Amino acid sequence: MRYRALALQTACHAINGLDPIQARRKIADAIDRIGRQISASKGFIGPDLKLVVLPEYALTSFPMGESFPAWIESACLAPGGPEHDSLAAVAQRAGVYLAVNAYETDPHFPGLYFQACVIFSDSGETSLRYRRLVSMFAPTPHDVWQRYLDHYGEEGVFPVADTPLGRLACIASEEILYPEIARALTLRGAEIFLHSTSEVGSPDLTPKDICKRARAIENLAVVVSANSAGILDYPIPSQSTDGMSKIVDWQGKVLVEAGYGESMVANAEIDLAGLRAWRNRPGMGNLLARQRLELFRSTYAGSIHPAETMLEEGEVRVPERAVFARTHKETLARLRAASIIRTEDND
Repeated sequence: MRYRALALQTACHAINGLDPIQARRKIADAIDRIGRQISASKGFIGPDLKLVVLPEYALTSFPMGESFPAWIESACLAPGGPEHDSLAAVAQRAGVYLAVNAYETDPHFPGLYFQACVIFSDSGETSLRYRRLVSMFAPTPHDVWQRYLDHYGEEGVFPVADTPLGRLACIASEEILYPEIARALTLRGAEIFLHSTSEVGSPDLTPKDICKRARAIENLAVVVSANSAGILDYPIPSQSTDGMSKIVDWQGKVLVEAGYGESMVANAEIDLAGLRAWRNRPGMGNLLARQRLELFRSTYAGSIHPAETMLEEGEVRVPERAVFARTHKETLARLRAASIIRTEDND
């Protein structure tokens, strides 16, 4: 099967500083604007456009000091809520699978929110929900780990959607830097990584940009990576996160890349049959078939960043924002104590 995918490079209009009513109105406007961009892009690219990936938190931007309750009230979507219904309608009207990254709530974890990647099918159904696992300043499933597993199991932590377009999986933002996440998804059958990101644009290779190629090569997978076309209505210089939306094939070749600004340029043909043929091809280049996972079992048995930082006696504990920096510093201290990292004085 062959079809076209689009990493839609669209601007993010931040909702920070607005009251909840204004923020929700701005989110609705963003969904409407993005819906029109998708339909117009498909009209230009052609009817074989079947998959669209949006940038990270494209509807809201990210919290800048807002409390948990304030961010939930203004910015977080509810699964099955009105914004999700509107996004599903966008996918259905355009006849595409649509990958969206947004902050969302979960009734099992009151007071918290997660950064979620959701794939809506071309019929408007929810095909996949993935919650970001590695984040510096937002709650993750790992912060409520055992309780999260009780509700969703490991398949809910590393979901893969088996669709007519291939087996789709999501990777959020800087998670592209962590090979373990992509590998865990690949070992559950993922063929195409949908990467929603909002990252620094540069004419030079950046760590994230290098890793897009690396994750594709390591896993014999396609990476569809959508970056923001800037973050507007926000204190940082607006075009800091711009450009570099791209599609990378399973040999690490960049098929297409967008320049700066809002753009539909990052669209390319996905050769699903070719990808599957390569994965079935004997030889040194078949990295999947040459994995020796048992070698690394003991290495990964330990822990670096602590789990369940937002559970207390099994119940959700909503933290102050300072907990993120404190936990990070405590983790660094443990790494030094274990001689995993050293200070200059130790050298």
